[in-house]
Amino acid sequence: MTADASRSRRPTIYDVATRAGVSKSLVSLVLTNSASVRPAKRAAVLAAIQELGYRPSRAATTLASRETKSIGLVIDDYRNLWFVGLLRGMQQELGPLGYQVTVADSAEEVVAGEGTVERLLSMHIAGLVIAMEPRESMLHTPWTPTVVAGWRDKIPEASDLIANDDEAGGRLAANTLLELGHTKIGHLTGSGGAAAHRRSGFHTRTAEAGIPLRLWGMGHGTTEEDGYQAAVALLEHFPDTTAIFAANDTMAVGALAAIKARGLSVPGDISVLGYDNSPLAKSRYLDITSIDDKSEEVGLLTAQALMSRIADPGRPPQRTLVQPAIVSRGTTAPLAP
Repeated sequence: MTADASRSRRPTIYDVATRAGVSKSLVSLVLTNSASVRPAKRAAVLAAIQELGYRPSRAATTLASRETKSIGLVIDDYRNLWFVGLLRGMQQELGPLGYQVTVADSAEEVVAGEGTVERLLSMHIAGLVIAMEPRESMLHTPWTPTVVAGWRDKIPEASDLIANDDEAGGRLAANTLLELGHTKIGHLTGSGGAAAHRRSGFHTRTAEAGIPLRLWGMGHGTTEEDGYQAAVALLEHFPDTTAIFAANDTMAVGALAAIKARGLSVPGDISVLGYDNSPLAKSRYLDITSIDDKSEEVGLLTAQALMSRIADPGRPPQRTLVQPAIVSRGTTAPLAP
C-alpha cells in the first residue's frame, strides 16, 4: 500500500499493532487499560495511536466493517436557528440514501471531557460536516471525508466549503437600507467567518455611499444577549441612529428589545434588518426583515458534496457559494421625513 493510500483511509487497530511492533490483542489490552501490559509496550502502542490518529470504535459491528450509514454534524449552539434549515436540507439528500445524521454540539466538550469530533469519529462515521468555527482538533481529519458548511476563518485541508455568499448578503443589507433613505446606520457584528464576511460586504457598500461606519460587537458572540448589549451601546454612542443591520436574526431580536427599552418604536423610529431568514424572522409577531441565506439549499448542497467526497476522497476541494435574497417584512420602513 502506498503512503498516499494509507493516509486516505481511517487507521485500524491492525495499523496500530504494525506501527508499534506488537500484536492486535496487545493493542486491545492497552485500549482497555489492562494492568498486564509492560510499560515499554504500552508506551509504544500509545505512541503509535498518537502518530496515526487512531480512534477506537465504540461499536464492535462498526469496528468489523469500518463502514456506517451515519454522518456527523458538529455545531456550536443548538439555539442558533440557522441549523434548522441546514439540517433539513441535508436530510432531504441523505434520507433517501439511507444515511442518518448524528448532531453534536461542541459546547458539550466541557461537560464530556473529550472533543466533539473525536467522539463522532470514534463511531466510525462515513463523513463529517463542520457547521461552526473549527477548533484546532477539527483541522486534522485526513481520513474522514469532510465538508464545511458556512463561511469559516479556517477549514480543514482537502475539505469542501458550501456557504451562503455572506459578503454579497452584507452588500444587499446595506443597499436595502440605503434605498429606504437611511444614512445613519449601525451594524451589530460578532466573531466568526460568517459575521466577518457580512461585515465586510456591508462596510464596503456603505463606504462607497460615503456613510461612516457605526460598528458594535467586534470580538463578541452573536446571541440575542450579545445583540441586546451591542444595540444598547450603539444607541448610547449614536442616539440619532435610524437603522440597524444585525449579523443574524437572533441578534436582531436583541436589538428590538434594546430599542423598546429606550422607548422607541420599530420601524417608526429605527428600522431593523436581520440575517438568515430564520423561524424567528418569519414569526408573525416579530416579522423581521431579513437576508435569506438559503440555509436549506446550503444543507442540500453540503450533503451532495459530502456524498461526492465519500465516493472520491482524493478529488480537489470544491467551493460553492449560494446567493442570498432580501425578504422584506415589518421591521424596516423608509426614513421618516
